[in-house]
Amino acid sequence: MGLKDYGVLKCHAIAGKMELDDDTPHYQVHAKDGKFNYRLAINVRSVQQPYDLLYLIDSNFEHYITEKLIKLDFGFNKIEVSQRQAGGIALDYIRGNLFKVTEMKALPYSVPGENNDLNEFIDSYIQRAIETKADIYVFGEPWGPEDKPDKIFGFKPGRGVHDIHMNQGSSGRFTKDNGVYQDGALLIHYKSSPQEYWVAAFFAFQSQSFHTDDKTGNPIDQNVGAEPEIPDTPVVKPQVKIIAALLNPSGEDFGKESITLINPSPKKVDLTGWAIVNQLKQKASLDGFKIEPGGVVKVPLSGKDVQFSNKGGTISLLNQEGIKVDGVSYTKKDTQEEGWTTVF
Repeated sequence: MGLKDYGVLKCHAIAGKMELDDDTPHYQVHAKDGKFNYRLAINVRSVQQPYDLLYLIDSNFEHYITEKLIKLDFGFNKIEVSQRQAGGIALDYIRGNLFKVTEMKALPYSVPGENNDLNEFIDSYIQRAIETKADIYVFGEPWGPEDKPDKIFGFKPGRGVHDIHMNQGSSGRFTKDNGVYQDGALLIHYKSSPQEYWVAAFFAFQSQSFHTDDKTGNPIDQNVGAEPEIPDTPVVKPQVKIIAALLNPSGEDFGKESITLINPSPKKVDLTGWAIVNQLKQKASLDGFKIEPGGVVKVPLSGKDVQFSNKGGTISLLNQEGIKVDGVSYTKKDTQEEGWTTVF
């Protein structure tokens, strides 16, 4: 089924509160969009074992999606099911090349001491957002308005956003919420510092699988932490990585773009059947290319099948079974100067 009313709330935070004694603790944020009050309920502990959440906080987040988010109006922006696809603003941890899911780490929600648990990490960024009046973008599922005061902050009517975490790869009673391009996250745009920047926080449960069906978001297997893929095929250890791309060649782009791959493995890799895919799912075959152990190959692109947008995008590498072996993203800034190769 997936999330019915998935979307993104653009708002400002005015208070943050750590929950330490609840059976299902959340980090709670009181937020406003200029019209309504909201409570942002960010899970910091699972209701089932293993209890510690997986998280990744990118303190210098760069992705083409930020250009789209800036243009949104304050308030909740619903993303219709028909809009939950590659190239839009909907998030997908596995397919969107937002970050490397293998870099997520498990962390308890509460640990004695300072600045060493998930609650405190989130709180430090929220307090900074409050002080600097940063713009906050919260992806998830809304609730309310309720005919009663909010149970944490007391404003009325109660309303808010939850499911601010990966919303695919779940099993059991949570399977009903699975879907693609409907993952939750917290993005903060700090604008008042000497140099504006973005912070992105991503959360997932250890019980979720990062190997999911490309249409339903249901788990294909339970190899949590395995390298993500696109279709229904087994997980394999990555052999080849994307290290650079010529995104905006000098002069006419058509037929001059290229991508550079490295084979870090001790075995020769035949790229027959492999492909390069962009955020629009345009695909270019890598038939005929081979990479020696530790070798690097530059693959010219004809422009007939795949073109890189100068407004930012993603590049994914699929092997002969269609599995996503590696993926990167780039921004509009990476394409501004002609002829320069972007290194990932």
